[in-house]
Amino acid sequence: MVHAREGIRVNSICPGPLKTPLLMDFLDTQEKRDRRLVHLPMGRFGEAVEVAKGALFLASDDSSYMTGTDFKVDGGLTSCYVTPLGEQVLPPPASLV
Repeated sequence: MVHAREGIRVNSICPGPLKTPLLMDFLDTQEKRDRRLVHLPMGRFGEAVEVAKGALFLASDDSSYMTGTDFKVDGGLTSCYVTPLGEQVLPPPASLV
């Protein structure tokens, strides 16, 4: 905010899980992928180009009145975290009982 009147804008991009080789190697079974996808309202992993387009928007004059913004490109993950139904697997820590 200190430099906003100088035309310097500072924004951040908050990406969600992207369909990259690294993540897909980690989520190497359909069960693992489904366990992660249940939390994504859009029901899919993002593509790197979608985050790049968000960066392009923030770097363009189309966002000239934006500063101090956390720009979420996450398929709705942070706005609507979905928790699956089912029994709790782990008991609470003994120190809390």
